Amino acid sequence: MNQLVYLIPLLPLIGFLINGLLRKSLSKSVIAIIGSGVILASFVISLVLFFQVKSSGGQIINYFNLINLDKLVIPFAFQIDQLSSLFLLIITGIGFLIHLYSAAYMHEETNEHYGRYFAYLNLFVFSMLLLVMGANYVIMFFGWEGVGLCSYLLIGFWFKNDNYNYAAKKAFIMNRIGDLGFLLAVFWMIAKIGTVNYTDVFAATSNFSSADITAITILLFIGAMGKSAQIPLYTWLPDAMAGPTPVSALIHAATMVTAGIYMITRSNILYSLSEVTQHLVAIVGLATALFAATIAIKQNDIKKVLAYSTVSQLGYMFLGLGVGAYTGAVFHVMTHAFFKALLFLGAGSVIHAMHHEQDMRKMGGLKKYLPITHITFLVGCIAISGIPPFSGFFSKDEILAAAYAKNPIYWGIGVATAALTAFYMFRLYATTFLGNFRGSHEQAHHLHESPSAMTIPLIVLAALSVVGGFFNVPEVLGGHSSLHQFLSPAITSEVVHEASHSTEYMLMGISVAVAVIAIVIAINKFSKKPELQDAQGFAKVLENKWYVDELYDNIIVKPLNSLGSFFKNIIERRGIDGMVNGVGKLVNYSARQLRLLQSGLVGGYILFMVLAIIVLIYVWINDNHILSFFYKYF
Repeated sequence: MNQLVYLIPLLPLIGFLINGLLRKSLSKSVIAIIGSGVILASFVISLVLFFQVKSSGGQIINYFNLINLDKLVIPFAFQIDQLSSLFLLIITGIGFLIHLYSAAYMHEETNEHYGRYFAYLNLFVFSMLLLVMGANYVIMFFGWEGVGLCSYLLIGFWFKNDNYNYAAKKAFIMNRIGDLGFLLAVFWMIAKIGTVNYTDVFAATSNFSSADITAITILLFIGAMGKSAQIPLYTWLPDAMAGPTPVSALIHAATMVTAGIYMITRSNILYSLSEVTQHLVAIVGLATALFAATIAIKQNDIKKVLAYSTVSQLGYMFLGLGVGAYTGAVFHVMTHAFFKALLFLGAGSVIHAMHHEQDMRKMGGLKKYLPITHITFLVGCIAISGIPPFSGFFSKDEILAAAYAKNPIYWGIGVATAALTAFYMFRLYATTFLGNFRGSHEQAHHLHESPSAMTIPLIVLAALSVVGGFFNVPEVLGGHSSLHQFLSPAITSEVVHEASHSTEYMLMGISVAVAVIAIVIAINKFSKKPELQDAQGFAKVLENKWYVDELYDNIIVKPLNSLGSFFKNIIERRGIDGMVNGVGKLVNYSARQLRLLQSGLVGGYILFMVLAIIVLIYVWINDNHILSFFYKYF
């Protein structure tokens, strides 16, 4: 099986090359088969590899030396262990379903753009696979930058729309801020111990001072804040909705935004040595979870609600990482991949039926028109709200229990966020699927369920959203924490929080109760009287996302643009260009004046000869050294 490991990332790369280079000549069906087939093949290999790792443990496979200097050797190597094999299944499994869904969703595109879309999608999966398979931080960084590039390409896929291009640039630039932190951490490791291989770095922690550990982990966390959209680098993710809906599902569920969680989990040994960084991760994650949830309750674009939901759920994952519940965070990555991919693809089905309408205020009553989309979307809403026995309940409550053991304030804010999550998700559900249809007569006439290529992935993801939590049932509910046991060789710094069964039952009961209350309130309110008018007062602040984008524009974007205009117009055009152009103009003017000396009159030439002789005689008489200088050099 070792000989086939390299095929997992290579197959999507081959799919990218074929569809990218031959997109104008291949038919749509062939493009879809190639694009989806290579991901399915990678999934099959990943599945076999997963069971091999489960039975015989992990391994590191070296292929060649990427950098080979006297004091620095960085191999191109893959580390296949419990953590990476689990992520491989999530990436390729969810990725295949999204590719299959895309085959029908993007069918209106021309052959060229259809092929370009699948090429970008394959490259996205390849980059994420490279990120999680790498055996050192440099290989991880290659994949890290790859997913950033692909997000730019896919968010701005419809590049004729300038707003979409702006959203793509925003994502690319904000991620570069985080990437700088990642790079500095890598350079710091090289400077201190001369290696970036995971096994070597974790074995050499004694060579780091506490200040080194804190600095490196904070810098890595800055990188994670960019990729995984945490405060203050989160504003690119909601704008990423500019891309096609399946792209949103891929970014939010299986690839880019989970990169930060994977990186910190992979570095769990380093983070366990810095209490300062762990507190920082927990506080930033919790603040992001609550802040994004407050915004989501007043968004009217169906994809924007889900986008802020992702930001909030990522905050939960970072809370888990910050309190030492690394397995809980990974567990929530897995369950979130199931129900968030389901919700985004369900939203895509709604948008497809509504002829690209995304405003929930113009929907309503879709339950009877889209029965499969409706029931699967409802499953996703229940799962993300944390209602047992759906998957979100198990992963969310594991994080909340760890937060309670660390600090009850963390738990209280987390439960409040869970209540907001249930409220805004069932506001979305009730406004979209319940009540009366509020769209146009033309839209009502064309409403129909999506084709099977779109509904089959919805059904599969709905099933996973129901049963996904049973992969790690806690002991208090009669389980064996199977995921904890599986990941324990890769996550050696897990913090075990002991609590009595009565305490755990109490925590679960409270979180479920507040979620149920929020659901009942949302359904009763929005199924009967949806919010059709523009928000007023504080609700308007939430609808406008706390005006954070406007704040960034005023304190960062506009000053930088003004500074850029100053350098462009004053320094470059008037200063540098002025001097360069001035020299040219001076030479040009001088030449025009000197050419007047060439008059063609013999008398004028004789006059200049006489004047030249007089000057030479004067120089000879007054300073013989000057004349010697001219003889020598001229």
